[in-house]
This record gives sequence, C-alpha cells and structure tokens, in this order.
Amino acid sequence: MPAAPAPPAPGLTLVGVGPGDPELITMAALRAIEAAAVVAYPVARAEAEGMAARIAEPWIAAHQRRLPLLFPMVVEAEPRQLAWHAAADALAAEVAAGRAVVLLCEGDSSLYASCSYVLLALAQRHPGCPLRVIPGITAVAAAAAAASSQGLAWPLALQQEALLIRPTPDSPEQLEQLLDQAAAGATVLALLKLGRRWPWVRTCLEARGLLDQALFAQRVGWPDQQLAPAALVAASEQPYFSLLLIRQGWPAVLP
Repeated sequence: MPAAPAPPAPGLTLVGVGPGDPELITMAALRAIEAAAVVAYPVARAEAEGMAARIAEPWIAAHQRRLPLLFPMVVEAEPRQLAWHAAADALAAEVAAGRAVVLLCEGDSSLYASCSYVLLALAQRHPGCPLRVIPGITAVAAAAAAASSQGLAWPLALQQEALLIRPTPDSPEQLEQLLDQAAAGATVLALLKLGRRWPWVRTCLEARGLLDQALFAQRVGWPDQQLAPAALVAASEQPYFSLLLIRQGWPAVLP
C-alpha cells in the first residue's frame, strides 16, 4: 500500500490567480492552492467576497479554511498601512502554527498587487517567515491574447518596441505628454484603471487619430468581458477594471 503523501511544509505562498478566468490559473498556482490548509485573500469590506477568491473558487476545497483579509479601498495612508500590517501578522501567525497558507492575488502577484504590500510588511515585521511568490497572468497580456483570438490581431510588443504599463494619467495634459513620449520612443502603452477617465481620454485619442489603433478592454477574463477597438466604445464613464492598449505605429519590417 503506498504511503500517504507528506503534509506540505508550513509557509506562505503569494499566488497570482490571473485576471478573471479560472482556466488561466497556472499549474504552479493550482498546486499551491490545493496544498494549502488556509486560503487567504483580500476583501475591500468585511462582508465582501473578494475577486481573487471568486477566480480561484473552482479550485478551493471544502476542507480548506478561508481567511479574508481586509484591505480598505481608501485614499488615506494610515488605514491602508494598518491593514497591511494586520494582514502580515495574521499570515505569519498561521505559518508559525505550522500551516501551509496561500494568499491569493488577482492578476500577477507583483504588478500593482495588493499582496505586494503584505510582502513588504512581512519582510519588515516577520523576516523569518518562509515565503515564496508565484506569478500570474496579467490583464494586459490576457487582453491582447483575447483580442487576437477574436480576430483583432494585437501583439503587445514587436522587435525593438518598448511596452509601458502604468495607471492612466489623471489629466489630459499628462496623457498628451505620455503619448508624445511613447510615439518618440516606439513604445506601446498599456493604461490601467481607465474607468472614469475614459470620456476625456477618448476625446484626446480621437483628436490624434488613434481611436482605431487602440484596444479597449473591460473585466478581462470574466463572463462579461468586453473587448473592442476604442472607436466603438461610447464616451461614458467605464468600470474601474478597464484598460487601454495604444499602439501609435508599427516596426518597419512586418509580414
């Protein structure tokens, strides 16, 4: 009779679960989730479910204990810092008790990720906590792949092109400057957190003749995903989880 598998060693794994589709979770992430005794994930409010937990839901078993961690979506620094410290302390306590723990994170675990703040807090407050990080597919990569799969050929970067991923600027003037710099440097732009900025961003792109060359993506990987050339998207406020891919030119050598 084969021996039962040994229980996983105590430790914390930060797991990027991708942008929304559970099928985009990597094998490494899936194995870490399945091996965990405790599955932790961020929530914006005490009663909320948490987007990362929703993505990983098909892979979380009934016997695993869930640990929601409150990460308030506020502007003030102090509540956020207190939340990061509390999360780091709670996770370190679970590991110290001999448990294998995963902290789920939407998208990639290192790119604009809530768990990155926990990572930094752990390094400061619990430097001896055993820890590893598993990357995840970003919404930017998923949006380009999904668009290409739907007949909108959208390679993120080619040859000597650069790719700049950043939050959408807060003003038309900042966006104009960014577009000028990107055009001069053969840089493809991936602008995240588009949301309420879209009406004036659309006006700016239209004035430059870039609407047909830009890809709008909303809630990538979720059942209500939207992908379209930016020219087809009305000039109204969009959800927070919207992004824009902007290419202002192509390399000289193409098929």
